[in-house]
Amino acid sequence: MMTIKIVTDSSADLDQALIEQWDIHVISHLIEMDGKQYLDRVNITPAECLEYMKQSPDVPKTSQPPIGAFLELYEQLTADGSEVLSIHISGQLSGTVSTAYMAANQVDGKVTVFDSHFLSKTLAFQVIEAAKMAKEGKTVEEIIERLEKIRENSRLYVVLDTLEFLNKGGRIGKGKALLGSLLKIKPIAAIHDGVYTPIATVRNYNQAMKHMLQLLKEDTQGKVLKAISVGHAGGLKRATQLKNKIMELYENVTIQIDETTPIIGTHTGPETVGLMYFVE
Repeated sequence: MMTIKIVTDSSADLDQALIEQWDIHVISHLIEMDGKQYLDRVNITPAECLEYMKQSPDVPKTSQPPIGAFLELYEQLTADGSEVLSIHISGQLSGTVSTAYMAANQVDGKVTVFDSHFLSKTLAFQVIEAAKMAKEGKTVEEIIERLEKIRENSRLYVVLDTLEFLNKGGRIGKGKALLGSLLKIKPIAAIHDGVYTPIATVRNYNQAMKHMLQLLKEDTQGKVLKAISVGHAGGLKRATQLKNKIMELYENVTIQIDETTPIIGTHTGPETVGLMYFVE
């Protein structure tokens, strides 16, 4: 029976215990601060990136893993005849998937690349499911069919504390950021078809939390909540509040709180909170 090995990137926010439990191979994104380059979650943490953002007028620069990292890992994993299934951050948010495709076409072994259309835990949901199915002896085709269903039924919502860092990163204009600051607007965005899409603006975090909880209730109506996670960028207190509110609605669910990838945090800034789940 052909062995299938699972690869992803560091934007999946997988903790080390899960990586080891399911034998997942993770390629790190690159983060540049003060002219120095770091490997995401290898020699720099999300918390260190956020602290830099608070102290510096500059935003850390993030970039996709280099093609050499993919080539080296793919060649290593396929050397014994194994297949590779490489699952990555949305191609609309990063060039990682494109780089993975290029590398896959340059190695002799069989490598299949899959665009999750997500990042953070909504990417991790797919990666962990793929790893479980690979252990069960499922084929790549069977795994991808399952991932497509998870992808279709996943949701990611994020609430920003400020528009300042979207402005610093060139995502919005200075005038819009200033207006948002004066009005104390907190935007809520979702990922639709792999792209960040603004869906609402509210005046405070309590309103944002109510809005996200309402979306969760609507999405789970008549369905089963299969997995759920709360992520944050330096916003543990708010993330805990959201978790507690969800636990009031769904008593038997397990909700993990994680500090999210700098791929999100560098654009959204400190105090960002995200809600991620999938239903069936």
